[in-house]
Amino acid sequence: MAIVVGLTGGIASGKSTVSNILREHGVPIIDADLEARLAVAAGEPAYKEIVAYFGQDILLPNQEIDRAKLGAIIFNHEEKRLKLNSIVHPDVRRRMIEKREHAVNAGEKLIVLDIPLLFESKLTHLVDKTLLVFVNEEVQLKRLMARNQFTAEEALARIQSQMPLKDKIKLSDAIIDNNGTIEETKKQLTAILEQWGLDMKM
Repeated sequence: MAIVVGLTGGIASGKSTVSNILREHGVPIIDADLEARLAVAAGEPAYKEIVAYFGQDILLPNQEIDRAKLGAIIFNHEEKRLKLNSIVHPDVRRRMIEKREHAVNAGEKLIVLDIPLLFESKLTHLVDKTLLVFVNEEVQLKRLMARNQFTAEEALARIQSQMPLKDKIKLSDAIIDNNGTIEETKKQLTAILEQWGLDMKM
């Protein structure tokens, strides 16, 4: 019987670190961001719909969607952002469900759906358990500034555009405190999986 885990966190909270630890141990990871990129690749149904709505101006010379240009358009227009989401999100969900079913049928014991906006997008029905990667705000701010070369203001604006991590704690089945070392993170992950009946040392 497979356990499907929804892995989530905030920007620069270390969700990718946890995802990579699991991947190194052979756990299938179904990544929402990757599926979103694949869904809007040239020729895909969502791609055609986006180009029909936003026009040819959003395309790069190689006919791929210029993500920066599209991002700038939707950042300032709520209606257009909602339209884009209404095109992309259903397709991403469909792709993730297909891959999840494939992993279940292949007899996998643990399947991880890596979904940054798991709670915001109300996708918890796709998983059995939710796992949050948590850091405190100072650590999050420092890591984001270092990673993306942001000023404190830019980093804070990105963090504040998301649901606060402390609100996500209440919604999660388990939490990894990622303020410490990678070894501490691995220990917590092993303990959580044990609680869920999975004997997997990370």
